[in-house]
Amino acid sequence: MGRMITAESLARVPLFANIPEHERASIAARAADVRLRQDEWLLSEGQTVGFYALLEGKLAAVKSVGGQERELLFYAQGDYFGEVPLLLGSPAVTSVRALEPSRVMQLDAADFHDLIMHCRALNGEILKTMARRVGRIQEVVVESSAPVATVIGRRQDPACFQLREFLARNHVNFACRDLDDQEGIDRLVHDGLLRNASEAATAFSGLSLPLVILPGGRRLEAPSFRELADIVGLQTKPKHTDYDVVIIGGGPAGLAAAVYGASEGLGTLLVERVACGGQAGTSSRIENYLGFPAGLSGDDLSVKARQQALRFGAELLLTRSVASIELGNPTEADGVPHTVVLDGDVRLTTKAIVIATGVQWRRLETRGIDRLTGRGVCYGAARTEALGMRGRRVHIVGGGNSAGQAAMLFSNYAESVTMLVRGPSLAASMSHYVISQLATKANVTVETQVQVMAVEGADRLEALELAVGPSRKRERRASDALFVFIGAQAETSWLPEDIMRNRWGYVCTGRDAKDLLGEREGTAWPLDRDPFLLETSVPGIFAAGDVRHGSIKRVASSVGAGSMAIAFVQQYLADIAETTSAALSG
Repeated sequence: MGRMITAESLARVPLFANIPEHERASIAARAADVRLRQDEWLLSEGQTVGFYALLEGKLAAVKSVGGQERELLFYAQGDYFGEVPLLLGSPAVTSVRALEPSRVMQLDAADFHDLIMHCRALNGEILKTMARRVGRIQEVVVESSAPVATVIGRRQDPACFQLREFLARNHVNFACRDLDDQEGIDRLVHDGLLRNASEAATAFSGLSLPLVILPGGRRLEAPSFRELADIVGLQTKPKHTDYDVVIIGGGPAGLAAAVYGASEGLGTLLVERVACGGQAGTSSRIENYLGFPAGLSGDDLSVKARQQALRFGAELLLTRSVASIELGNPTEADGVPHTVVLDGDVRLTTKAIVIATGVQWRRLETRGIDRLTGRGVCYGAARTEALGMRGRRVHIVGGGNSAGQAAMLFSNYAESVTMLVRGPSLAASMSHYVISQLATKANVTVETQVQVMAVEGADRLEALELAVGPSRKRERRASDALFVFIGAQAETSWLPEDIMRNRWGYVCTGRDAKDLLGEREGTAWPLDRDPFLLETSVPGIFAAGDVRHGSIKRVASSVGAGSMAIAFVQQYLADIAETTSAALSG
């Protein structure tokens, strides 16, 4: 059969079967003939859509719900789809994948709207189908929003906070029941986990909190992240022992490297300790990211990137950390690959490594801070904590974009939000658009030239001791929550000594790495070529994102660096292949 849609082929689609042949011919003349292989994607969720009719084969409509992909509908020969987003004026609400070799007719949006305007019979039939499909999507979303775990604990317990954050950042639906809150206790009674409210004082005594209750009644006392990840279906074990590239860290740079590595056909594994997204994943709003005029949250960005990476075949390993890297010499003809050693002594060999571990928030060095961390004092801000700030007095330490975005988020819930900035103004550290947005919030106050000297409280944060102004006058302020966003530091002490870092721990690459090798006695760059721009002092090991010395600390820069790192990995792998080929032919 030729690669052309005809009136005859459209007659096999029930929607078009009873319209005059000249109208089918008109539709066919404007239609694209799309051929798909098995497992090939016709459409991705969020993409601009057309109107489609399946002429041959079988397709599945797939939607990401709660971080997991679910097959909602199946299309057989003669079915049509695409009308829902086209009539709602939205991007694709599902993705569509070929379950077998398939042939699809595609109309552009303008041609579809012209079709239903001039054909009353088709208009009515399409609207009936649309109503049925919207109902099905609603059913699936409602079903999938049911919690897969109930977390019982105390909101101010650090372990409970960390578990809630882990589940939220990995898009696991859960219900939280706070034993220190009457509403939480009432919910436990409603759920049938308590007979009455008075039982709350004794029902969970002797248990290690937080307690996680799963569907079916299974109970887990203070479970580890990995234990929970295994239960809810997150990948925690590598599928292979050898990869083309292993990426360490799941922030924007690591996710970009995973997407580009897998899309180029490389065997790609990403290793992440907690959840994909990194620090950017906790940002409530990123409004200057190219291509998103309305902005998007860091969480939205990381979810989309994660879906892309998985769709291209990358493995994303969660709740695992890299204990060490054992250096090989893969550039030599008979060389051995690098070895990445995971916790539990799981050993993986790889031709190339991308270090994208990002940075950690710097600890606030002040009296009482360690004792109250997790009990009113937090580093960074998870969106799940916003609701808990209702009617509270919130203080934020820091003057960067992340601090400003957190202030915007909490201002919708808190009684007051006060930003404590050590410098003389926000202008040097915060984007203008964030400063402008903060100025619109009546309950947000920015105080400059202020330093936190101590935090106070018995079981939880109650007050701050501040040094205010040039005179450093001491003041005591009542506070219910303190969120810290001060600077960042690279935690790279676990890396081999051969990988050069600057005095602050940031990984040096390119010319910087070569120069440092030249300064160290007995070391030199081992290859004839110079290191690639993002290559470290060890051939085949690259660094991208905030962990790299000299990087621009912006999400877009990290994404660009992650994708660029894969371009250098490909050049490096080509060099290895050429060296091996020359050795074999010689």
